[in-house]
Amino acid sequence: MHCQTGSWGTYMPTTRSTATVGDPLERIERLAAENAVVIFSISSCCMCHSIKRLFCGMGVNPTVYELDEDPRGKDMENALMRLLGTSPAVPVVFIGGKLVGAMDRVMASHINGTLVPLLKQAGALWL
Repeated sequence: MHCQTGSWGTYMPTTRSTATVGDPLERIERLAAENAVVIFSISSCCMCHSIKRLFCGMGVNPTVYELDEDPRGKDMENALMRLLGTSPAVPVVFIGGKLVGAMDRVMASHINGTLVPLLKQAGALWL
């Protein structure tokens, strides 16, 4: 999928093969490590929409997991809240398998110039 057509990147539907039984935090860590940029989102969240637009506008093709479309999304959302220590739990961004954080951290990284080097290091941006 390409951002220019109105999509946000790669949507990863949860199937039985990707939805193994276990700790939601372990699942989050596994999913976050599988792609250069991973966003955990809720489809109706305006902040999630903004963060997806930011990455697509930069030419990054993020993998997006819409938690409200996942049967175990609520458990994952609760695990993200524990991980971040805040509520709400989304959007949450991982780059190169490492937690960047929620909207505030991503925007701060973008403004202070550290986001692009992270994206380049993860292989998500080639400029």
